[in-house]
Order: sequence, then structure tokens, then C-alpha cells
Amino acid sequence: MAENKEYITRQESMGTIQISEDVVASISSSVALETEGVGGLLNANMADLVGGKKMTAKGVRVEMAEDGVVVNLFLMIRYGFAIAEVAQKVQNAVYSALEGMTGFPVKSVNVHVGGISFD
Repeated sequence: MAENKEYITRQESMGTIQISEDVVASISSSVALETEGVGGLLNANMADLVGGKKMTAKGVRVEMAEDGVVVNLFLMIRYGFAIAEVAQKVQNAVYSALEGMTGFPVKSVNVHVGGISFD
């Protein structure tokens, strides 16, 4: 496995399960983009505004913690949709998808709305 990637790890009776942060980011971005009202994901330049860690995938920053995964999504909302409502739908959908697909705990899903899409 690559040295520069982080993994969430769980020891099972038959061995170890490790899931890359790239997998978590891919699931998160796919689910977010499928949510009605999401106009797209923002560039990695937004990471500079929020500080620190580089984004794993376009519009997604994943942080691995011992007590769970923290996902930060940077997105645009389509014009005409209620921002808070869409953001909450994204949070719920990403949270459910990550826990269901990975089996690991999700500590939080933070949605950062950085623009409006007129498409």
C-alpha cells in the first residue's frame, strides 16, 4: 500500500480491514453529486480557505480519526433550491452511504457551500 495515504483500519478475527481515504472521498463525492439541488463540487483552491490538509478528491477533504471519519464537502447549490435543505440532504446521504458501505463510524459530514450554480 502507498505510504502517503491514510487508511481507516479495523482488526477482525480473520485479519485486518483497511479502507483508503480515497475510497471514502469517492463515495462521498458520488453521493453528494447524486443529491438533488447540488450543482457541483468546488476546486481544491477552497482548501486554502478552510486550512491545512489537501483535498483527497475534487471538493472533498477526508480526515481519519480514531473515533471515526470526518468528511468536508465543498459544493455549489443549484439556483432556486433551499441551501440549508440541500446541505442537510447531502449530510444525511453521505453519512448513511459511508457507514453502510464501509462499516466504519462516521464522526461528521461537514458541508461548505461556496457558490451557486445557474446550470
